[in-house]
Amino acid sequence: MDPKVTGTAEPYVVESKEGDSDATPEKRHSLTGDVFVADHGADTELRRILSTRHLTMIALGSSIGMGLWLGSGTSLVDGGPAGIFLGYLLSGFMIWSVAHSIGEMAVMYPLPSAFVQWSGKFVDPAAAFALGWAYWFSFCITIANELQAANTILRFWTDEVHVAAWIVIWFVVIVLVNVGAVTLFGEIEVVCSTIKFSWIFVVIISLIVVSAGGAPDQEPTGFRYWNSMPFTNGFKGFLAVMPTCIFAMAGSENAGLVAAETANPRKSVPRAVGSIWLRLATFYLLGSLVVTITVSPEDPDLFGGEGTNASPFVVAYRNAGIPVLAHFMNAIILLSVISCGTISCYAAARTTMGLAYLGMAPKVFKKADKTGRPWWGLIPTFIVGLGLAFLNVSEDGATVFGWLSSLTSLFTLFGWGMICLSHIRFRWAWKLQGRDPSELPWKSWTYPYAAWFGLTMCIVLIIVQFYLAVWPLGVAPNAEDFWARYISVPLIIVLYIIGKLMYKTPKWVDLSTVDLDYGRRFYADEGPEKKGNVMVRGLKAIFS
Repeated sequence: MDPKVTGTAEPYVVESKEGDSDATPEKRHSLTGDVFVADHGADTELRRILSTRHLTMIALGSSIGMGLWLGSGTSLVDGGPAGIFLGYLLSGFMIWSVAHSIGEMAVMYPLPSAFVQWSGKFVDPAAAFALGWAYWFSFCITIANELQAANTILRFWTDEVHVAAWIVIWFVVIVLVNVGAVTLFGEIEVVCSTIKFSWIFVVIISLIVVSAGGAPDQEPTGFRYWNSMPFTNGFKGFLAVMPTCIFAMAGSENAGLVAAETANPRKSVPRAVGSIWLRLATFYLLGSLVVTITVSPEDPDLFGGEGTNASPFVVAYRNAGIPVLAHFMNAIILLSVISCGTISCYAAARTTMGLAYLGMAPKVFKKADKTGRPWWGLIPTFIVGLGLAFLNVSEDGATVFGWLSSLTSLFTLFGWGMICLSHIRFRWAWKLQGRDPSELPWKSWTYPYAAWFGLTMCIVLIIVQFYLAVWPLGVAPNAEDFWARYISVPLIIVLYIIGKLMYKTPKWVDLSTVDLDYGRRFYADEGPEKKGNVMVRGLKAIFS
């Protein structure tokens, strides 16, 4: 790897401690001299060419897919207006907590598979093994779910095309976006996120007008449905909406993965974390609120009902007699679904790369081409994602959505919990080894309360999922529903046992022995004088 400086990219600077005689080449990433400047990150073949704009917009738009646009229909049916709103509120607090843990860790350790590698470093390699492969499978499930959703969305316009044909068509689109250059992927996601982010304002304003009686075919509704049926199935109905709410917000943690390919995580990641509250308040809380005041939970056309299984947002416009907005809404939903599918492919490939660097996947997964595309991680992701999509061609769309979203939400809860636990143990290690929090390149003001809250809620909701798998809403207990909704947990346990047998690790990583500087990104001061010194020392290191 030839060190070099790339135009406007913020340099990757690693500074060795003076007199650090036991700093091995591995610890120093085979560097020579005091300062090293390069456009590769963490000694991987990924390229640090994404900007703050890319990271922020991907963080804003990565989780806006079928969970919000379609899943809100099943949540409205199962939980009622108050149930869905409270579900998103609780899920929002959780991902806000997780985001702050991601922010502090991603600035310090911007690694290819992020939280998988953090778990191996600070918690337990066996847990990292389980998390990495579970998350990779979760991304494949999400790809399948998004491809299935595309067919449901297109049925609003036509049902003449077979579902398998639509799956192939949109799968090709997802593949093309991911096999292009990383910068192409970044720009496409910026455009998609901008469209989604802009459209939500149209949705909020227009549906408020509809609820006030400004629509051609609908009288004022106000909070009629909140007053008549706030909870359609009581407290159990509220619990039943949580898997869908968690599934809707799954993907927010992808900002930690993208950090490995950004020029300056110290600038990019805090901005992405800071935007979380805006997305949560705007997309989920206000979005779900305007649906609950315009659409009845008993509307037969809701996704999960007995009619066309359309999005509640499309149902709202159609019932109000505004077909133009209904068509626009459906098109935006289709864009969102395909966008989330492309991001899932991206994240899955980076996860396999991180596993390879931990020695938990074949070494070939470390490889990427000269433009930064990890082909060996992309190919199995494409194959498994498409295979899962075709397995469910003959099933009802709402049924498949319920199964796959439950599986994904459990994997997500496991991932969020491990992120929070890694953050807690990282801080413990930092303190145990005599370091001060002021030395952190970016420090979250929410620690330790947010990290503990996120971890606790993940554990509680995994238990809730077990309750719902044993006693599902609306049907008698049965083995099919239990395994369809809860098989993720036995799978995680099996993976963890395999990891323990393979790596023979103790229960926890010994925090007193953790090398806090290995895999770490060091940052130069941003002032012009300091930056010039860094460049001079970097060139000196290169030519010495």
